[in-house]
Amino acid sequence: MADVRLPIVLRAHAGGQSKVAVSGGTVGEILKDLVGQYPGIAGQILMADGALHKFVNIYVNDDDIRYIGKFEAPVKDTDTITIQQAVAGGAD
Repeated sequence: MADVRLPIVLRAHAGGQSKVAVSGGTVGEILKDLVGQYPGIAGQILMADGALHKFVNIYVNDDDIRYIGKFEAPVKDTDTITIQQAVAGGAD
């Protein structure tokens, strides 16, 4: 099983855990298992059509999935997947 590191805003949907164990051989399979275990996370990272929200970044170890195959990027049991949500806004 690979580990998925969750940002603070997603931890409430995973019982407060900062890291969860998931199964899968690709990023897509990992996300399917993650959402299966913690359904509340789905709307936070995926759009209705299953695409990744534009403000969410996912890394396998230190590699951005956009450059290594997106949802088809391979994942080994020893890998760490990190989900990061972009933060924007503020005042002058």
